[in-house]
Amino acid sequence: MPQSLSAVYLHVIFSTKERRPFLRDETVRTALHAYLGGISKQLGCTPIIAGGVEDHVHLLARFGRTITQAEWVKELKRVSNLWLKKEHKIRLFEWQGGYACFSVSESNREQVKKYIANQAVHHKKIDFQDELRLLLKKHRVEWDERYIWE
Repeated sequence: MPQSLSAVYLHVIFSTKERRPFLRDETVRTALHAYLGGISKQLGCTPIIAGGVEDHVHLLARFGRTITQAEWVKELKRVSNLWLKKEHKIRLFEWQGGYACFSVSESNREQVKKYIANQAVHHKKIDFQDELRLLLKKHRVEWDERYIWE
């Protein structure tokens, strides 16, 4: 085949260091979601939707063919970290070291998109840690509680 074609969708989630509520300001949070989409696009990973609440973000994107998952997340965090510190004067801002990333089928893409869009409502019922545990179980990812939370 002379051409490389791909349709891989990824749902990535990462939190602020120690799940501190750095993103409480809705204006900052909305701007961050747009900024993350822009970073992702520059990295060749077309953003579908970004969302989240005061202590974590979700991003659904069509994954590019020329970057690794680890490089993508590293750059999303690095560039947005610098931007939050410079543009929004959040001097002590940091992302957690790790992340969770799940594949999303084309048939499930709209459901995940709605899930990300409704984060504020969702988190009135469940906190980030319980949300992540449920997603890890759903995707059959094994984890160790001693190492998952910073």
